[in-house]
Amino acid sequence: MRHLKCESSPASLEPGALLVKTSCSTICGTDVHLVDGTLNRKVNLPVIAGHEMTGRIAAMGPGSEQDSTGQTVQVGDRIVWTRTNCGHCYMCRVAKTPTLCEDARVYMYENMDHPPHLLGGFSEYVYVLPKSGRVRVPDDVDDALASMASCAFRSVLHAMDALDAIKPTDTVIIQGTGPLGLLATCVAYVSSARRIIAIGAPNDRLELACEFGAHDTLSIDNSDAEERLAFVRDATQGRGADVVMEFTGNPRAFVEGMSLARRGGTYLVVGQLGPGEISLAPSTFVHRNLKVIGSLAGGAKDYWAALKFIQDHRSEFPFEKLVSNRYSLENVNEAISAMRAQREIKPILGF
Repeated sequence: MRHLKCESSPASLEPGALLVKTSCSTICGTDVHLVDGTLNRKVNLPVIAGHEMTGRIAAMGPGSEQDSTGQTVQVGDRIVWTRTNCGHCYMCRVAKTPTLCEDARVYMYENMDHPPHLLGGFSEYVYVLPKSGRVRVPDDVDDALASMASCAFRSVLHAMDALDAIKPTDTVIIQGTGPLGLLATCVAYVSSARRIIAIGAPNDRLELACEFGAHDTLSIDNSDAEERLAFVRDATQGRGADVVMEFTGNPRAFVEGMSLARRGGTYLVVGQLGPGEISLAPSTFVHRNLKVIGSLAGGAKDYWAALKFIQDHRSEFPFEKLVSNRYSLENVNEAISAMRAQREIKPILGF
């Protein structure tokens, strides 16, 4: 991955657009998949990688004086921002699911050779498109946590909205103890889940899962699928979990997750973004009456909710432990390698 230095900024901005000076960009697993060429979606190369970032407004186009929640914003304010949605396609207008917009523009996937060029987070400046949602960052949420909220946490909260609700009687399983899985654990805890079981690795991530509210942890390094199923069945009087959430990105975890859910249970799938395939009998869904829900990304309300959750619960959970070492932009390849090798939970690119 090349490092390019931005020497100048646009002289003027179109209505509704913003130019943001990047404060920090946290690295997401999706960034690693993009660099490795293992994303199951079109990437309009060449691109500027990075899609989980925050920054301060450096310049404003006409009509951009308010964020998506109605707060006034001005030059110098910190914001996070969303992909675009067109507002007039079927998914935007009829289905009311703008995260599935048929004409969305998504940061990190847009070709950098064409104006406005700066559409990725691993850059000193980012151009916020006029149709992108934007949310002012509260003063008491630091840059790294705001950056994390702009992808990892908003994805978790958007996915949680797809559930009817987590009930106080529910046993919840979290597959994956990366940043999304750990954040989902604390949301399940705040939702008063009766029992939360986190499945993942390595051991330090499992210890962190306990700090985020897990009652039990199961290591994929020290147990096999049959042993994990036996543990869950024993913990639920033989039924299985009421809600299983997948944040691993490993296709094999999908099959296991369905076996861990009880009959009539819910399986929420968030982490499967790669091209991997599995073999599956469709009758599994029918005989067990499973409700399987996929969830993608999130909108401005999810960005706002993520920032608010951090504000409201920062004394309960060690959010700062989810962000790890700081790297300069020149050392981005080193940070990507560390993320790939799980030596980092969520490394920070500082600017």
